[in-house]
Amino acid sequence: MTIEFYGHPFSSYCMKALIAFYENGIPFEWRVVSPEHPENGAAWAAKWPLKKFPIIVDGDTQVMEATSIVEYLAVAHPGPVKLIPADPRAAVEVRMFDRIFDNYVMTPQGKCVFDVLRPAENRDPAGVADAKTMLETSYAWLDRHMAGREWAVGDAFSLADCAAAPSLFYADWTHAIPERFTSLIAYRRRLLARPSFARAVDEARPYRPFFPLGAPDRD
Repeated sequence: MTIEFYGHPFSSYCMKALIAFYENGIPFEWRVVSPEHPENGAAWAAKWPLKKFPIIVDGDTQVMEATSIVEYLAVAHPGPVKLIPADPRAAVEVRMFDRIFDNYVMTPQGKCVFDVLRPAENRDPAGVADAKTMLETSYAWLDRHMAGREWAVGDAFSLADCAAAPSLFYADWTHAIPERFTSLIAYRRRLLARPSFARAVDEARPYRPFFPLGAPDRD
């Protein structure tokens, strides 16, 4: 039975999970959640009342959250690209960086984007300013970390890079990475050149006009 993937191509967390599918050529069927496919939205809401992207259904198994999906695929559908290292200590570091990118890049980036969607009277300028400060702090720390590195942890592409790719992709659109952070900018370029992420970015390209802050004419 083919895995069902509920989500949307423009979703950052869906991209994160998609990278794992594409890295190892794991087949799946899209269940795009959008107004054009109300039946998918109804099934998605019934399966996961919190209504967060993505979830997958693999036979009798349902998995929520992008990180957990990547972990599940590594166990249930292993392939040549090992996104979770076999060495336990290396795996701890990979999981740590997964959380760093989600919590300290993706989350503040999302704060800036979702604030624009609020009615003007309900916006949170102080919260957005704090989110941008967190992004600046994260950029500086990650730039130092990435100096002399190809991937986030060790020598191999991993779960940490699956998290980094959409995080840095959208964060740079939202609050541009300063030019002085050359190592981080170069890392973002390598992520965009990775075939699995490049595919996810291309599949999301038709939806760029919907980016609330206005998608830049690049990437």
